[in-house]
Amino acid sequence: MDRDGEATLSGRLGFADGQIVQEIGWDDDADEGFREAVEAVIGSQIEDEDFDGVVDAVLLWWREGDGDLIDDCVDALSGLADKGFVVLLSPRSGHPDTVEPADIEEAAQTAGLKASAPVKAGVEWIATKLVQGGTAKQR
Repeated sequence: MDRDGEATLSGRLGFADGQIVQEIGWDDDADEGFREAVEAVIGSQIEDEDFDGVVDAVLLWWREGDGDLIDDCVDALSGLADKGFVVLLSPRSGHPDTVEPADIEEAAQTAGLKASAPVKAGVEWIATKLVQGGTAKQR
């Protein structure tokens, strides 16, 4: 990912140096360039889903057919700090495993989160920032 991509990560998605980021739902199809860009911005490796400490953000890779999106959004909140956020990564429109924006919005609302406008996150993925407390501009 180039400097513009890193600016999107730090600006629009809210990643910053020193944050602890946990990843849930990683699989072979995850965008490694996006992951590497997150690690470059935060200055450390992303923690896996077995991490049991408090985190500033969660990367939630989710594809249609992965289970229950509402449950996974609620699970992502379990170790999240008070001002923490979730970045939901779903396959782009036209991909067989794409997730409808209405489904993302419904899952976010049900989990007590607010969804921001999606941004491109690599070639095959779209990132939607989900924030606690109902304000999509929280950082």
